[in-house]
Amino acid sequence: MNNHDWSRRDLAVLWHPCTQMKDHETLPPIPIKRGQGVWLEDFDGNRYLDAISSWWVNLFGHGHPYINAALKDQLESLEHVILAGFTHEPAVRLAERLTRLAPNGLSRCFYADNGSSAVEIALKMSFHFWQNAGKPEKTRFITLSNSYHGETLGALAVGDVALYKKTYEPLLLKPITIESPDCYHREPGETWADHSRRKFAEMERVLETHARETCAVIVEPLVQCAGGMRMYDPVYLKLLRAACDRYGVHLIADEIAVGFGRTGTFFACEQADIRPDFMCLSKGLTGGYLPLSCVLTTEAVYAAFYDEYTKLKAFLHSHSYTGNALACRAALATLDLFEKEDTLEANKRLAQAMAESTAALEDHPHVAEIRQTGMILAIELVKNKADREPYRWQERRGLRVYRHALSRGVLLRPLGNVVYFMPPYVITPGEIRFMADVAGEAIDIATKD
Repeated sequence: MNNHDWSRRDLAVLWHPCTQMKDHETLPPIPIKRGQGVWLEDFDGNRYLDAISSWWVNLFGHGHPYINAALKDQLESLEHVILAGFTHEPAVRLAERLTRLAPNGLSRCFYADNGSSAVEIALKMSFHFWQNAGKPEKTRFITLSNSYHGETLGALAVGDVALYKKTYEPLLLKPITIESPDCYHREPGETWADHSRRKFAEMERVLETHARETCAVIVEPLVQCAGGMRMYDPVYLKLLRAACDRYGVHLIADEIAVGFGRTGTFFACEQADIRPDFMCLSKGLTGGYLPLSCVLTTEAVYAAFYDEYTKLKAFLHSHSYTGNALACRAALATLDLFEKEDTLEANKRLAQAMAESTAALEDHPHVAEIRQTGMILAIELVKNKADREPYRWQERRGLRVYRHALSRGVLLRPLGNVVYFMPPYVITPGEIRFMADVAGEAIDIATKD
């Protein structure tokens, strides 16, 4: 069986995520036979550097021997058991470790299967908390423009990327949406911190006006990933935490994409030295091996649901694979690797290599900005550098980048006109240079009319 055979069989039966399937008439899906480290190999023997960590989930490379061994060992004892009324060692050990690693005070862990489910849980918990607390008027959420929190209906409702949301508007909750602190829009000469501080004024006004009806504010700390890797300063989070405390509103931190070292600290919230009321985790949690997510919250939230059954205060949310033993064991092995390999310190050097390898693109006539937070680097393509006029989305410049990069052995998947790197942490400086060189070639080709 070769690439053509598997692609043909695929297109006869599969419907792929986040894809216009008609595109596959000219660009068939690439069947992957194996993965090792940062490399993927197809059935024709072609190799691709996974510059986006397979949708941001893979931290320590494909086929990591330590995680493989942990899963093989777990398979010998328990693959899964219902977590209602039962428990198991990996679920307990993982919750203990996550609550130790998280900002102080996040002491309870509720498992689910994926990031969207974690966001749904946080939204429901916040709403239900206020119901249990005798404040039924609190029914709304505040979110940032350009935010993304997942594809299930609750998560989609509190996002603000029209491409994903507009079609489903009649089905969705109506949040209060305020302008993002996105520093791409800062004034000339304005620092990230000054811009983020200035943009907080609107959040302050909205909280003052709407706190009585608001359950929570939900944000992606530091980086709005699916919104084009737009970034802002930690001062915004510090101001937001203080304001939520003043106005009696929960703070939900969606760390699904930015947690586990992506921003340079283990959790992005650490850079503002804050503790949210709910922290949503997924993606890198299992090192890219198995679906798992969790919501970390406080004893105060937990206590609001703790009562006699007949009081009907319990949080009766569930998923069949909640706390799956194999997924929890993969997550434990992933956390082990952070400790064994001093990953955060090593990532500082890799982040610097990413910055250096792309520095020449600052002068490219169609690059408006190169921005970076830790191990996330983004290159914003524009039609006109002088006034930052964007390309029309219908031109699909990012698709041109994608196609050329594949031909050169690099998996890039631009977000519209934003080319970004979010590679596994086992990438080498030489591989980073190769990744950046190919991206530069692809940008040249994609921006030529």
